[in-house]
Amino acid sequence: MILTAYRVEMSKVFSKWRTFIGIMALAFLIPVIVIAMSVEGGKFLNFATQSLSQNFDINGNLMNGYAVAFIILSSLYVHVPFLITLVAGEVLAGEAAAGTYRVLLTRPLSRATMVNAKYMAALTYTILLVACMAALSLGLGTSIMGTGDLLVIRQKITVITVDDLLWRFGFAYAWAALGMITVASIAFLCSALVENAIGPIMTTMALIIVMTIISAIDIPLFDYLRPLFFTTHMNAWKLFFDDPINWQRVTTSFSVLLLHIIGCFVATHVVIRRKDILT
Repeated sequence: MILTAYRVEMSKVFSKWRTFIGIMALAFLIPVIVIAMSVEGGKFLNFATQSLSQNFDINGNLMNGYAVAFIILSSLYVHVPFLITLVAGEVLAGEAAAGTYRVLLTRPLSRATMVNAKYMAALTYTILLVACMAALSLGLGTSIMGTGDLLVIRQKITVITVDDLLWRFGFAYAWAALGMITVASIAFLCSALVENAIGPIMTTMALIIVMTIISAIDIPLFDYLRPLFFTTHMNAWKLFFDDPINWQRVTTSFSVLLLHIIGCFVATHVVIRRKDILT
């Protein structure tokens, strides 16, 4: 029953034009960034490392496909949540807006099965979008600009050799998928609470914006709040480019994101179970 319901939900998701907005946006934007970096990447690298070049001798092909993939992941990670909410925020609210909840439940389909199937469809789209971003970034980047070592400038300067990068990017994109699943779960919960598709999208994005702003303000009071924000832990993918990797922080961030995902999923079931659909 759940697999049949899942196939039906997937057909619904991919029958709507908004589903393809995210894929088309990435398919257009990422090649543009890669081509621009292949042309002007040297100037960008010189600007980013001008303070370092005064004290260090920087040689080698540092503006390569891995560097571009890292830049794209850092840049688009802020905007991809909006593309996720376009789909995840509509899967339940769309049924309410169209008045098709009762039609769904006239079939031998429980509310729990309906929620599970819709949630699986939302997660499938989320993972597919992240996979597209990974394939385009790494595939185009390395094919056009080649490979090489990666210079990472965070709290400290780290140079990661080319033979030590692929698995780090694998973990980073897996973490990106986890972060986007968290966003999708929050949008999914908001979708269960309202009866229009705009509300979940705006609410989820407002949460992300508010949490990001609070995290950026250096006030001691906010130091107690930042560890509770899912936006703080979504950025933990950068930890995989530290040497050595702080696995304790990775585990903590993973636990917080997983708690948000489970909490939103369970809360959605509770809301739908109590929702007055049949009257």
